[in-house]
Amino acid sequence: MESPCILVCAIDDRTGYCFGCGRTREEIGSWTLYTDAERHSIMQALPTRLETVERKPRRETRRARLARDRSGA
Repeated sequence: MESPCILVCAIDDRTGYCFGCGRTREEIGSWTLYTDAERHSIMQALPTRLETVERKPRRETRRARLARDRSGA
């Protein structure tokens, strides 16, 4: 099952989004109950959500590392 989790689990108080993956508490808790289409729809919204969180992770995340590796940097 595909998941956006990068093991940086903390919720931004202002937006209600996890600043690691961008999901809400409810989405995180119900992730395994969603259909593939529902998970895909949520995952499409995550990049935009992550732009709105108040703080960023202090360490390199799995997502950032994979993006860096893909770009060849």
